[in-house]
Amino acid sequence: MILLWIVFAIALVFAAVVAVGAPYVPSKRKDLVDAFDELYPISKNDLVLDIGSGDGIVLREVARRGGRAVGIEINPILVLISKWLSRSDVPVHTQLANLWRFNFPTSTTLVYVFGESRDIGRMSRKIQSEVDRLGHDVRVMSYGFEIPGAKQLARTKTHFLYKFSPLQK
Repeated sequence: MILLWIVFAIALVFAAVVAVGAPYVPSKRKDLVDAFDELYPISKNDLVLDIGSGDGIVLREVARRGGRAVGIEINPILVLISKWLSRSDVPVHTQLANLWRFNFPTSTTLVYVFGESRDIGRMSRKIQSEVDRLGHDVRVMSYGFEIPGAKQLARTKTHFLYKFSPLQK
């Protein structure tokens, strides 16, 4: 009976998170490797912010390539899984956070997003406001969805790369 309640609680957390943000859709390692090879090669100077970092696969791939990675995730269960799977990756940091209340790290160079069509426009506006606040260009890599109104630099089968620049005030 206790196991049934645990499964119910986990399902309830995942359902509640979908109401607030995008559902958990794990990135496929091959698609991710292709995107970092073809669209944006990671360097030691990069700090990649993964919005909705899930199990941390993007974070670990960034670390494997020499970059630093910060993941924000609204699902506490996925934060714990990500922390566990990334425990040996020093330049990886995962935290429980809501994108709409989160300030991007100052040295962010790339933002990685999976945003479904319901939220991608709002997410784009949040990224632009953060780029304006930071005062420097930031590349944005979107998994699976194009960002309406943003200038696309390149694409693979599954990923789109954009450049966001600060708007003059």
